[in-house]
Amino acid sequence: MTPPAHPLAPAPAKEAVARRIQGAGERLVALSHRIHAHPELGFEETLASQWVADALADAGYEVRHGCYDLPTAVHATIGDGPVHVGICAEYDALPDLGHACGHNVIAAAAVGAATGLAALADDLGLTVTVLGTPAEEGGGGKVLMLERGAFDGLDAAMMVHPAATEMLAMPLLAMSQFEVSYRGRPAHAGAWPEQGVNAADAMTVAQVALGLLRQQTRADDRVHGIVTGAGTAPNVIPDHARGRWIIRSGTAKALAELAPRVHRCFEAGAVATGCALDLEPAGPDYADLRHDASLLRLYRANAEALGRIFPEVPPGSAVGAATDMGNVSHVVPTIHPMLGLDCPGVGNHQPGFTAASVTPTADRAVLDGATALAWTAADLAAGAGVGAAAGG
Repeated sequence: MTPPAHPLAPAPAKEAVARRIQGAGERLVALSHRIHAHPELGFEETLASQWVADALADAGYEVRHGCYDLPTAVHATIGDGPVHVGICAEYDALPDLGHACGHNVIAAAAVGAATGLAALADDLGLTVTVLGTPAEEGGGGKVLMLERGAFDGLDAAMMVHPAATEMLAMPLLAMSQFEVSYRGRPAHAGAWPEQGVNAADAMTVAQVALGLLRQQTRADDRVHGIVTGAGTAPNVIPDHARGRWIIRSGTAKALAELAPRVHRCFEAGAVATGCALDLEPAGPDYADLRHDASLLRLYRANAEALGRIFPEVPPGSAVGAATDMGNVSHVVPTIHPMLGLDCPGVGNHQPGFTAASVTPTADRAVLDGATALAWTAADLAAGAGVGAAAGG
């Protein structure tokens, strides 16, 4: 591997980092495959978090496992340099789909970057912290860790994430999620329907109201959800209906404006049917992701030196996804580039992406992502600096 031309960090140091990552390549790919073969849901990543912690300890890091009041969180540190870089690992899976978001690749790439930097951190002027962050898929592990001090003192926070195609700065939205519960009164649906208060009807009214609301929302607003329960027998008026819903918008401010309008749609269901309504948060809100421009320039040069190619993203385009890394980006200069797995037509959260996350292309992404992150950290320590504020 040849570092990019005119490197900020010395080329021999970057070559040494790359050699260490390549030397650990088989172990890193094996870690990715092992996590993929044992999918665990958010806050239940017992195996994956232990494997990540063990790999970091083997690389020489001082490791804490089960920290920040989260049993599957990991904090690992090495070096005593003046520039403190955080590298984030994710390892939770999706219900029924397994690793359809490729978090196995994220975890292995984070461990790879940490492995490459371990022996050289002090020489490069780095303190390196790896944070194993549980429950990105809705649980907001990074939000909780951020509130509890895990990101304190970092000069930059970095991670890579697999996707169908390479992308330097995917536009990611702010997000709020909540549980909906209607309570009515049961009755015989054929004999005495007039005695019932239909909770399933309340959910239907709410969904109709949401459909009408969408005409008056912004282009990057999203409202979507599932009904998780609405009765148990067709001859009984349902007295309970439950669902889980997500609201997304381009910024945290826009989300705060949209959320009350969505909530009123569910209130309409209660008013129309006479049901009682409960709305409860299903996890912390996610902020929109602010990419640090100067860090992105460093990452791009390093990734392109490895042969990664970044297609142009049309200005103003938005992807409806969200991440708890967004909250971090409002406090610490952050990057979250996407590693293309060369699977056109197959996107994250689809069964095909689960399969794509353990292909040879995904294995290469683990090593390229690790190397690009490690080289970017080295460049940062060499004096590149980051934007004056998160967002560059």
